[in-house]
Formats: sequence, structure tokens, C-alpha cells
Amino acid sequence: FEPHPLTLLRPEVAPPRLTTADSKAELLQELGVDVIIEYPTDRDMLEMLPQEFFDRIVLDELQACGMVEGPNFYFGHGRAGDIHTLRMLCSQKQLDFHVVEASLNDGRPVSSSRIREALQDGDIATASLFLGREYAVRGIVERGAGRGRSLGYPTANLGQIETLLPADGVYAGWARIDDTRHPAVAHFGTNPTFSDDTRKFEIHLLDHHSDLYDQRMSFAFVSRLRPPQQFESVDKLKTQIQQDIESARSVLGP
Repeated sequence: FEPHPLTLLRPEVAPPRLTTADSKAELLQELGVDVIIEYPTDRDMLEMLPQEFFDRIVLDELQACGMVEGPNFYFGHGRAGDIHTLRMLCSQKQLDFHVVEASLNDGRPVSSSRIREALQDGDIATASLFLGREYAVRGIVERGAGRGRSLGYPTANLGQIETLLPADGVYAGWARIDDTRHPAVAHFGTNPTFSDDTRKFEIHLLDHHSDLYDQRMSFAFVSRLRPPQQFESVDKLKTQIQQDIESARSVLGP
């Protein structure tokens, strides 16, 4: 369902996205899914009672022959239907129905909420463990102040990012342009050394130096190298950047 129902019902509490619709489609395709239907969320659908939802959408529009859900699935107006309701409705229409139990970590279900918490803490390792993959964001390379280039470390300023960014800090990861990935160091946050309070996402590619403006780029987080810092001088900042690059090469490998 696109968008998330809470963006219509209670936008102030809608959770930040972990993936875009396009990213979800790509990930599902990699897992062998043949067809994906992006069903539009609207007020009409959200007002349906469970029986109406099942009859109109599951049976009439999708013509489903079976359903697979998690144990905490709810549907229909006011979340009136649950997996027990769905099992009964499927049984009445002779549809296959399966419940996939949650994956557990430390005895607790792995959930999008726990993944968001890990990212907001800068805990990339836990987020990647829960996702089963590296967490990545996508955006468009925009023009910045050019400060990185003046320091000898040009950066791509990634803007128009629709998904959750992790805690401020410096990260090692992989930047992907088209079908090619490059080892990279990323900085997310403000730049107190230059009294710049604007929060930016800047990526320095370790083996790529051509113009990237207006290109689409993704960045997959591998490790958080350090929290943000304020430096006494530009020279000390440059020394730290070089150390960050060396740390990233160590993490990412040759």
C-alpha cells in the first residue's frame, strides 16, 4: 500500500521511510517476486470494513488464490480485522492462508521500529543485521559550497533523500552510480568547524573524481567511523579526513 496509511490518518506520527516504493520493488525482484502491485492508499479504502476490504480488494480486484501475512496484520476500518478474521474469510472462500512468524532477536521481534531506533543511534551493524542487507539511501547530487574540493577532498552533496538518515557522524560505505559502486566516506550533519549549522549529507568517493552533479546516487552504510567533531583548525580537520579515509579503506577492503 502506497503511501503508508498513517500519512493520511495521522501524518504527524507517520514513521520515516526506510525504503522508497521503487527500492522495495527492486529488493523484491532480487528475491524472485514476479509481480508487485502498488495499491493506492486512499480514504475510501481506509473506511472499508474487513469484509468489504476482503471482498472488494482481495477477491474482486486482485483475484487472489492465497494470502501470506505476519502475525500482527490488521486490516479494515479501525484495524477491526486481524489474522484470525483473515483466516476465517479465506477459509470461507477456499483460499490458501499462511502466517509467517516474526524473526526474533534477543527474544523480541525484528521490526521496522527497531531498525529505525538502531539507525537513529548510529548503530549500523544492528540495522544491517535486522535488515539482512546494508541500509542504503538514494538521492540526487546537488551543488554545495565547494568546501570539500578546496580542502582537497571533493564531496558529492546528496539531496532529495526520501528515507531516514542515521545519526550524525562519519560513515564508511559504498556509493553506487548507475551499476558501479565505489568505496566512499560520508559525513552527515552540520559543520561546526566552519560555523555551518545546515545539516548536509556529503560523500567523498575514494576512486572517482569526475563531475557528478544532477546524477542519481545511492549510499549503502557499512560502518560508523566516528561521531561529528569540531576542529580547532582546517589543518586538523584535513588530518582527520585522511584518517577517516584510511579507516574506511580498512573497513571496506581493497
